[in-house]
Amino acid sequence: MQWIWDDGGRASSGFVGIAGDCVTRSIAIATGWSYGRVYRELFDANQSSPRDGVPIYLAEPYLKRAGWKRLLAHDVPWDELPQGVVIVDSQNRRTGKGRHWTTVIDHTVYDTWNPVDDEYQILAFWTPPPSDSHDATMPAVSRNRRQTQHARAHQDEFDKILNRIRALDNTASNDASTEGEKRNALRMMQNLMLRHNLSREDLTIRDDTDNLALTRMACPVNGRRACRWEKDLAHYLTEQVFPMVLWYVNTKGHRTLFWFYGPLDDVEHCIQLFRELLLTIATSARLRYGGHSRGSGASYCEGYVLGLPTAETDFKSNQTEANDRSLIQARVLSTQRLAEEWLNVECGIRLVTTRSSGRFDHDPDAARRGEVHGSQHDIRGENGRKRIGN
Repeated sequence: MQWIWDDGGRASSGFVGIAGDCVTRSIAIATGWSYGRVYRELFDANQSSPRDGVPIYLAEPYLKRAGWKRLLAHDVPWDELPQGVVIVDSQNRRTGKGRHWTTVIDHTVYDTWNPVDDEYQILAFWTPPPSDSHDATMPAVSRNRRQTQHARAHQDEFDKILNRIRALDNTASNDASTEGEKRNALRMMQNLMLRHNLSREDLTIRDDTDNLALTRMACPVNGRRACRWEKDLAHYLTEQVFPMVLWYVNTKGHRTLFWFYGPLDDVEHCIQLFRELLLTIATSARLRYGGHSRGSGASYCEGYVLGLPTAETDFKSNQTEANDRSLIQARVLSTQRLAEEWLNVECGIRLVTTRSSGRFDHDPDAARRGEVHGSQHDIRGENGRKRIGN
């Protein structure tokens, strides 16, 4: 099923930080209402922040009052959903938990990630009132969202609040301020943050990763057990080429899924290059050794990945380049931490590290040959620019 990234207008409305806001997002996308409007109305109903999730018993009456109709559809296949706009209530099949709401328009998912790729089963779905079926719920409204004057005013107001809080924070931490000024600044800062449901992380995230679009995407490969060289390739790409992207692996049916998560553009490019290299390396191994999953063919693939060019690490020891390198590394680490938090809050996934044993039929000659061929591989985009990050 096709998927289009859409945050429901959250970033354009001035909202910052990580949020488990699938209910707010899906309603905003499906109805065409502004994210800020849905957020405020759900906040008034719940008297707590929708960014931390909205209870189903509050979301359902909200949609019913808007004329939407709920239909039970336990475990109905995603591709059998009706045409038009629907809001899907789904659940993680493996855990029996992890409820997630998403919008599907004409069999296309509009969300920050695609639950169809994962093992999410449909519990129910909502259909709009007949009179709205051709009004504000067309896909173009969601994809090409235009800010109204009210939305722009809301964003300007939000920016002023953030700037005011930062100014108070600077006063409170300034050694030149008197004790009375520091206490007053802290008190006013705390009041503003409580009133607008902000945390200190929101202030720093706004500076370092402003409006960063995050996602996770799956790349399936055949077989329930991934080859060692396939994992090595995923590690290589996320270490050397797209350092802001992280990855993990699991299975679905008889296939292995390589999941990449992080900034949207980086994830899309990473998966594109991953597929390209998978095909190139596997084809080369099959032509020389008849296969790529075991024996000499697998050894050749492992050597090929090992030989791929790496980012240059020999930098001149002047202060400017050292500072630039430090800033880049700090940006990468900040983005990685944000992506891990997003994966936990938005997708309910907390990863653990495991180790696997090596193969017993390693062919050193094939591995050396693969390493030579890998070292000759030119990691470049279509425009000729190197895709290896510095």
